[in-house]
Amino acid sequence: MVGGGGIPQPGEISLAHNGVLFLDELPEFKRSALEVMRQPMEERKVSISRAKVSIEFPASFMLIASMNPCPCGYFNHPEKECTCPPVMVQKYLNKISGPLLDRIDLHVEVTPVAFSELSSTKTTEASTSIRERVLKARDIQDKRFEKNEGVYCNAQMGSKLLKEICVINQVGQNLLKTAMDRLNLSARAYDRILKVSRTIADLSNSEDIRPEHLAEAIQYRSLDREGWAG
Repeated sequence: MVGGGGIPQPGEISLAHNGVLFLDELPEFKRSALEVMRQPMEERKVSISRAKVSIEFPASFMLIASMNPCPCGYFNHPEKECTCPPVMVQKYLNKISGPLLDRIDLHVEVTPVAFSELSSTKTTEASTSIRERVLKARDIQDKRFEKNEGVYCNAQMGSKLLKEICVINQVGQNLLKTAMDRLNLSARAYDRILKVSRTIADLSNSEDIRPEHLAEAIQYRSLDREGWAG
């Protein structure tokens, strides 16, 4: 995953530099292989040391992962009953550690799509208009960080920039404090929520981070409150 060998070679996360690394069926990977990604996800680089040489590979990638909620796939299903014992479900979920989940910005539970929705003729938002909105948000971030070398988007903000840019009002602070206390979120999750809420505000073309932006970002920490962190 991170590379290595007698003559150090880049691994999958370096080959995905400036791109997307997609891991399907995340719990099926060895836990050691997943845990080794934690530091590169923070530092956006991989350092491999050998007796005679030390090499650094770039690793600025977007991680996208998918998984079933349990071995049978029906845990929390709205219609079908899960056949897995609770102990088996928890063991399955515990394959993904809390520190790794902390480093993933968005946790999205994908529920089954009903037949009525599949067969509906209702027009939804076109992908072209979504693309335009995303490009506008990226333009906002390009201008925001034009004087900060090596920072091109909200996700790359360090602690200092985070305090300068992600300023929230008293209502937002109270909302975030309540979420931190009730969900027992970590300091890393706090930073992730602020960065995501800033991006949501950019997509809404809002100069300020409003409480509704924070609320949406908080709901994307769903796995933090479902007993998934092993």
